[in-house]
Amino acid sequence: MVCVLGIETSCDETACAVVEERTVLSSVIASQIEIHQRFGGVVPEVAAREHVLSINTVLEQALAQSGCGWREIDAIAVTLGPGLIGAILTGVTAAKTLALVHAKPLVGVHHLEGHIYSAFLAEPSLEPPFVCLLVSGGHTSLVQVAAHGAYKTLGQTRDDAVGEAFDKVARLMGLGYPGGPAVQKMAQGGDPQRFLLPRGTVSEPFDTSFSGLKTAVARLLQKQPDLNPADLCASFEWTVAEILAQRVQLALEHTGLDTVIVAGGVSANRRLRERITSLGIKEGWRVIFPPMRFCTDNAAMIACAGVERFRRGEVTPLDAGVFSRASLS
Repeated sequence: MVCVLGIETSCDETACAVVEERTVLSSVIASQIEIHQRFGGVVPEVAAREHVLSINTVLEQALAQSGCGWREIDAIAVTLGPGLIGAILTGVTAAKTLALVHAKPLVGVHHLEGHIYSAFLAEPSLEPPFVCLLVSGGHTSLVQVAAHGAYKTLGQTRDDAVGEAFDKVARLMGLGYPGGPAVQKMAQGGDPQRFLLPRGTVSEPFDTSFSGLKTAVARLLQKQPDLNPADLCASFEWTVAEILAQRVQLALEHTGLDTVIVAGGVSANRRLRERITSLGIKEGWRVIFPPMRFCTDNAAMIACAGVERFRRGEVTPLDAGVFSRASLS
């Protein structure tokens, strides 16, 4: 049984967790949402400072809740990127220090790989191959997972990530930050067919584009300042769900696979879950969403990915660098 301590600080959550195989023994997250709300989005310098202030407390709580001592920890997994460099450095510095002091192997994890492994926390019996739809504030990708550690990016956004589009629409409508929950709340009771919004035109079948959708919302608000915001939010959500569901269907038909996982912060969106779940029932797919608490950034998913990497003998040197951008495949 492999037991891994995970550390995640790629954006605005300071998170530590202990995972044994695919069982979460503890997961602690210090969110910075209230701090960044006053700015309408994440301020990188502020995020990095808050990580420094929170990391020791979060680490202590995660170890205490897990009931594990350092003797039981086999390795330390940490996000190396992509994300905000200053934020990532805080977590990586902590992980390297702990690895050195306690003589534990360090396992670097790609943030998007972590999101993929959040599905294993929902379904411990899950094994590749499958297709993953990664949808978050910074990423929108379709990934074919052939085996553990074997990834092929089928498509990605050409411009805005879907979570970024939610944030921008929420800002245009004065709904606050973060945009996903705010838009979902406003959409309740709205008519999803009220406004016909563009789905984005791209040359590659698995790619997406959300900048035109965001612009269409801005123009509607300019032309019809008294429109029903619930209808607009519902129409926006419906359009996003249709775009993503169509790409998932194309990807499964292309690969011949029948299992799809949806991961990342936007996987918590109710309409997206309903749309892909209903399509999965119709098409006979196995559809897996992470538990709500593991949709957004967390360290349990990093630790879970770390378990598999450690099992394969993949250890990261202590002089490894961090990165703000990097493809998964």
